[in-house]
Amino acid sequence: MSKLVQIIQANKKFLTPEGGSVIALDDVSLEVNAKEFITLLGPSGCGKTTLLRSISGFEKLDSGQILIDSQEMTNFQPYNRPVNTVFQNYALFPHINVENNIGYGLDVTNCDKKERDIRVKETLELVGLLGFEKRKPSQLSGGQQQRVALARAIINRPKILLLDEPLSALDRKLRQAMQLELKNIQNELGIAFIFVTHDQEEALTMSDKIIVMNNGKIIQKGTPTEIYDNPASEFTAQFIGESNFFNGKISKIDEELRIKTNCNNTIVVSNFNQSDIVNDKNITILIRPEELLLNSDNKTEKYFIECEIKQIVFLGTDFKILCDIGNKKIIQCIVRDSLRENINKCKIGNRIKLFYDPSTLRILKNE
Repeated sequence: MSKLVQIIQANKKFLTPEGGSVIALDDVSLEVNAKEFITLLGPSGCGKTTLLRSISGFEKLDSGQILIDSQEMTNFQPYNRPVNTVFQNYALFPHINVENNIGYGLDVTNCDKKERDIRVKETLELVGLLGFEKRKPSQLSGGQQQRVALARAIINRPKILLLDEPLSALDRKLRQAMQLELKNIQNELGIAFIFVTHDQEEALTMSDKIIVMNNGKIIQKGTPTEIYDNPASEFTAQFIGESNFFNGKISKIDEELRIKTNCNNTIVVSNFNQSDIVNDKNITILIRPEELLLNSDNKTEKYFIECEIKQIVFLGTDFKILCDIGNKKIIQCIVRDSLRENINKCKIGNRIKLFYDPSTLRILKNE
């Protein structure tokens, strides 16, 4: 794939009113390929929006480079860059109708009227708004306004579309529908999308690649499955999916690794690199809630954690069981609704065994 965007050692600080400074970007390097859907994921203040605004030209880097199609962008104003942005608040013109909001980008370039009308109609159809062209933004729902903002941003076919948390104001059901719609539109247009969010579901659903950020740094890059299955750190594991962490020290190394946890449980890991293991060092183990089982099989019958049920929560398609494994350490187990028969046997206060496959456990690097 061709490299469409190259960000090289980007750095940015902001001054605070007290006279100090905050690091927004700390030696950030990143490549985005043509037609790729990239998500910048992280908590508020991690630097993801600053990075997006630097690509668009609304923020100037203190140092580093941003190249688009191998051309350095430092001296290019936002309106001269081959990018468009969909903002969190949509930024629609309230006094003009949908058709003119969408066509605005063509109007300022003196596009031929016939060509303009054709492209507006095509874009309205693409975002599912045919029949709404004469309405004002105030006459639209939140989801429809979001589509207008998207249509306005894509009508002049930029090489890159930047999206700054555009779904955050929508309710959950509409947000989920728009996630799929955005991905379909991106596939149809064949342009690169760089999407900013703090919502892991959005990142997992839409992305070709996820960039996890914290404190101005890139913590991990990878596909959604790579990030979920093999988080490089406890921070990433916490941010992508739900997690159970077990801290302890290695008690035995052979074909399997045995860890004595701080709660006096022994956890066994069979999938590990010998070079990553140091005796008597603290170690953190990740077990995803869906990997803890109420029933054992040939793989898991020897491997279990004893615990006391503290709470059972019905989630619609799943049940979440919260259990105390000692020293007031609570872990969670996710059980599918199809296994309701097993859930019915579980009562608060019962002591149970939660089984696991030692090959699915991950050792996390200390941060």
